Amino acid sequence: MDLKLILESLLFQAQKPMSPAELRDVLVTTAERSDDPETKALRRTRLEAISAALDELEREIDDAQRSYQLVGVAGSWQVVNRPAFAPWLRVLLGEKPRPPRLSQPALETLAILAYRQPITRAEIEQIRGVSVDGVIQTLLERGLVEAVGRAEVVGRPITYGTTAHFLEYFGLQNLEDLPAADELRRIPIHKPEALLTTDPGLATVPPDALVAPETPQSELGLNPPDAPAGSDASPSLPPSPPPEPEPEPRS
Repeated sequence: MDLKLILESLLFQAQKPMSPAELRDVLVTTAERSDDPETKALRRTRLEAISAALDELEREIDDAQRSYQLVGVAGSWQVVNRPAFAPWLRVLLGEKPRPPRLSQPALETLAILAYRQPITRAEIEQIRGVSVDGVIQTLLERGLVEAVGRAEVVGRPITYGTTAHFLEYFGLQNLEDLPAADELRRIPIHKPEALLTTDPGLATVPPDALVAPETPQSELGLNPPDAPAGSDASPSLPPSPPPEPEPEPRS
C-alpha cells in the first residue's frame, strides 16, 4: 500500500497536527498488531521516508486543487480547509470564539523577541524604548513566549524565547521561515557586565584573574626579604640606642 495514502488517511482523522515521529509510531503499532506481511514491512519505515512522503503528498494535493491542503506547522502536519471555503464552513459549524488579537505593542515586542532570542526584558526595552513588563506577561499567558534560561550577567536576568505555539499561531514550520529582518537584527544592544565567579561552569574570566594579589610579607613586617624560606624568625625590631657614657669623677 502506498505510504502517502496511509499518511493522508491518518491526517484526515487526526484531531491535531501530527509529527513524523508520531506517524511512525502509528505505523509501528499497526505492524505489531497485524499478520499482513505488507503491513509489517512498514514497521521499518524511517523518519526521512515519512517526511519525503509528506512533502510529495503536499505537492500532489496542491496540484489537484482540492478544497483542502496539507500544511506543516511547528514540525507537525495537518490537513486543513482552504480559506476560500470559510463562508460555507462558518454556516455549517457556526462561529467559534477567537482569542483577542495581539495589540501593536505586543506584536512589536514579539517580533523583537523572535528575531533576537534568547533575550532579556531589559534588552527588549533598549530596542523599544519603553517598559515591556505588561506586554511580556501577556505573551507568557498566551503561550507565545517562555522563559528559556538566565543571562550570564550581573543579576542573572531571565531570558525569553518563542514556543511551539508561536509557530502554530503564525503558521510557521520553524524559525527559519520568519521573514527577513536584517535591520532588526543589526540594532545594537548594550550588555551588562559579565559575572565574575569561581564556578567552573559559569566563569567568564580566566581563573588567575579571580585570585586576589597577595601582599608581600616584607610590607607586613613579618620576615625580611633575605630570610630563608620557612624561617620562623620574629618580626625585626629597630636596634636599641647605645648607653650614655658615665661622667668622670672630679679630683
